[in-house]
This record gives sequence, C-alpha cells and structure tokens, in this order.
Amino acid sequence: MRHLGTLPLMSQPEEQWQYHISNDLLGVLAAKIDRLPPSYAPDPRAGEMIIWGEAVGGRYSTPPAFQSGGGGLTSTVDDYHAYFRMLLNGGRHGRQWILSRPAVELMTTNRLPAEQLAARETLARNFVHVSYGTGQHGGWGFGMAVRTYRGDFALIGQFGWDGGTGTSTYADPDNRLIGILLTQVGMSTPDSARAMHDFWTTLYQVVDD
Repeated sequence: MRHLGTLPLMSQPEEQWQYHISNDLLGVLAAKIDRLPPSYAPDPRAGEMIIWGEAVGGRYSTPPAFQSGGGGLTSTVDDYHAYFRMLLNGGRHGRQWILSRPAVELMTTNRLPAEQLAARETLARNFVHVSYGTGQHGGWGFGMAVRTYRGDFALIGQFGWDGGTGTSTYADPDNRLIGILLTQVGMSTPDSARAMHDFWTTLYQVVDD
C-alpha cells in the first residue's frame, strides 16, 4: 500500500468511475479451508464441467502474493445471510450494532454522478453477451451495486452483487427479502448468468404482496 500511494491518480476524484480496485486493498483470505467447496468452470469444447479451483491444495488454500478482496473473497451462505440481514436491519445484528444507520444508508445508496453512471452502464452493456443481463443495475454504493431503475422484477433500492464464480446475492429493503445463490460455477459462459436470471425471476414470482 505504501508503493501504491506513490502512484499518480488515473483521474481526478469524481471524474471517472473505476471498477474493482478499492476492494483489492481491503481483502483478507478465509482461513477455514475445510468449509470451502471446489469451484467449477464449463469447458465449451468438451461440453462438461471442469474443476477450476480445488478447495484443498488449490488457489485458495495458500496465501496469495497480494490479498484481493475483489478477486477471491470467500464466505458461507450463513455468513452472507447474516451480513445482508445486518444491512437490512440498519446496521444491527441481533442486539449488537455493527454499523451505524447512516453508514448503511451510504453503503446502499447510489454514490455515482450522472457521468459515472453512464460509464458504468457502458461497461455492463459491453459484457451482456456473457452476463445475460446481470450487472444491469444502474448505481453503485460502497462496495455493491444499487438498483436505480426497474428493468425486471427487482425493485429500485435493491443492493448486492454478482460474483465471477457464479454467486448472486441481493437484499430488497421494500420486500425485506434476501436472495443468495452460490453455484460454484465460473461465469466464462452465459450458463451461470442464465441460472442467476432464472433464480431471481422465480424468487420474485413467489413474492406475495
């Protein structure tokens, strides 16, 4: 981080939106490797799944050269669910305050001005051939997407993110709803993104107002 601090800025603050870099400075590697399943990726030539990352002895079982919160953060369904419940509860987990309510509001509210929103939408559209519609949210809070327009079942204000190993987790404040999908299949083809789309479509179809 000392070396990184000596580099010139890519642009002046608030002039340009840049994906991913900040999370890389915040990353830590999970130590409970026995709780980690392997990750898979589709092989389009063979038409079958291959193991992309073994749980034990693979890329996640030894410390990386540089810890990357945006490219290798691992967790569990229970932990993910507890985290998003805490955000939906305004920063409180059980009887304990983890974050202040204003901090949660900052995290889950769009922070991008119009120019950066346009750049973010361009990035999402350029990957739509693989993403199958994922990433089309609009805004960006602190470390997560924030939906600023309604293009499908999800309501404005929904927040969360889709991961490159086939994960999709969002919280919906209006419906008090949390959805978590962990496929363990990399998004190198549209198959994982289609599964995400089907998951969220099915989930919102069963919401009873």
